[in-house]
Amino acid sequence: MPRFTPDPAALRLGEALAALRRERGLSQAEAGARLDMTSQGWGLYEAGRRSGLFRPDVQRRLTGALDSTPEALALLASAGESHGDADPSPSGVESRGRAFMDSPPSDAVRRLQILDDRLSPWAVSGVVVEYRPGVWPRRGQGCVIETVEGDIRVCVYEGGDAETIKVFGAGSLDRAETIARDRIRRLSAVTARIETS
Repeated sequence: MPRFTPDPAALRLGEALAALRRERGLSQAEAGARLDMTSQGWGLYEAGRRSGLFRPDVQRRLTGALDSTPEALALLASAGESHGDADPSPSGVESRGRAFMDSPPSDAVRRLQILDDRLSPWAVSGVVVEYRPGVWPRRGQGCVIETVEGDIRVCVYEGGDAETIKVFGAGSLDRAETIARDRIRRLSAVTARIETS
């Protein structure tokens, strides 16, 4: 007999959390690392076997690590439940939805050459970085920022919240810069540094 039988609603919430994580292209370890949590801890939430999954503060924290919202989690969870004899054409609250920018396939790797030494010793002039558009960087990982003004910058990702991100490399690695998210068109993770001689 199992020690813990999860509630069906907790299972649906866990499955919805897993779906959000997979949409972002993250492993359980990468998602957990954004919250200083192990992959095992994250996996317990996804399996519906960790208490607190119904708490709003826990949902905000988990979905925030996935750059999502508790509302999106609830929508995914409710899509998985059976509604029995529900009216197939409900009338009520309607919304026009959200417009999302198309992103290239996650396997599309791009390259960019660094032309100065402001990221030294992480990367010096002449180093070519490979990055994957649409893949979110981890803390301490290189990132490529494409701004709405058309600028492309290479920095080291430090963290962020709903309105801003913090990066190092604003002139040198010891200077941090906070950038408003509404100024960023795309943030991509650097996956390789290629030294050129």
